[in-house]
Amino acid sequence: MKLAAVLILSALPVLAQVPETDGYRMDEYRSPVPDTLAGATVIGPEKAHEHWQAGAAFIDVLPQAPKPANLPEATLWRDKPRLSIPGALWLPNVGYGAIAEPTAAYFRSGLDMVTHGDTARPLVFFCLEDCWMSWNAAKRAVEWGYTAVYWLPDGTDGWAFFDYPLEQIKPLEPQPR
Repeated sequence: MKLAAVLILSALPVLAQVPETDGYRMDEYRSPVPDTLAGATVIGPEKAHEHWQAGAAFIDVLPQAPKPANLPEATLWRDKPRLSIPGALWLPNVGYGAIAEPTAAYFRSGLDMVTHGDTARPLVFFCLEDCWMSWNAAKRAVEWGYTAVYWLPDGTDGWAFFDYPLEQIKPLEPQPR
């Protein structure tokens, strides 16, 4: 019986750990993510919920599809609703591997808004499960000098699995210069 169990277990595929990249993830954003992020603390939904109850700032980086440029003029366009962690700040598109300077400025402005310039304020970054966008965004925050960076790789999928609340949020509107 023990030999049969060993044979069955040895036939199961071994889940390879995904290594951190040296830089940012530049493509295939919806794929398995690392278990680590240098300079940040990786947390699961239960720990994230504790941080949420304690008042940490939650940063949702799920991208938002732009309105197609070639839509006929009379076409009604509605953005896809985003159900997220209550109170989260939605900063879409800041988790790409390469971001333009206006996007970086938008990201920095959003972080400054929620931290009031306090780089030690706890920040929890998330997106969806297996989404490199939140990994990239958290990595960028670490590089910008934020010292209490938490990454929730399970994102809103993991949060919802634990039956924690979700609410519809809107993205932060860029401020005119």
